[in-house]
Amino acid sequence: MVNQPETVTVGRIERPFGVKGEVKVRPLSDVPGRFEGLRSVSLHAKNGQTLETSVTHVRRVGAEFILGFTGLTTPEDASLWRGGFIQTIRGAVPGLPDGQYYECDLIGLAVFSEKNQPIGVLEEVWDVSGNSLFVVRQGAKEILIPAAKELVRAVDLTARKMIVRLIDGLGD
Repeated sequence: MVNQPETVTVGRIERPFGVKGEVKVRPLSDVPGRFEGLRSVSLHAKNGQTLETSVTHVRRVGAEFILGFTGLTTPEDASLWRGGFIQTIRGAVPGLPDGQYYECDLIGLAVFSEKNQPIGVLEEVWDVSGNSLFVVRQGAKEILIPAAKELVRAVDLTARKMIVRLIDGLGD
């Protein structure tokens, strides 16, 4: 899944919630109030299927959100989108200093080593004890890369590419 310049990925659908077709969503956006203001969105399933839909309701549950969508009325409908992403039109967001990025802009980047070897796609960012880890997957292989300036050598949002320095044992 690749963000278009005019869209932004704001959440990952974790699982169905309840019996009315709702889903539990992990936010990928640092923009306050992003979910409460959602109206029209695109759902992108892991199998490549997309659905243009409307958000019917949003409620916060801890660090995650429960969302309802037009057209999803059963747990079976909702389960088709497990692991998928929610995209919406990119709104006005404040700029960041050089070298800092919104998490939603990093999701989907192709990740390469300094030797231009493909490593995989950045699919998630985990916050572990105040430190971020990039979850990079290629097929069944998963690599966790600390989000440290010493390891992340370059990020090119236009080319949708990240270059990382692999430390011994990290890419094995």
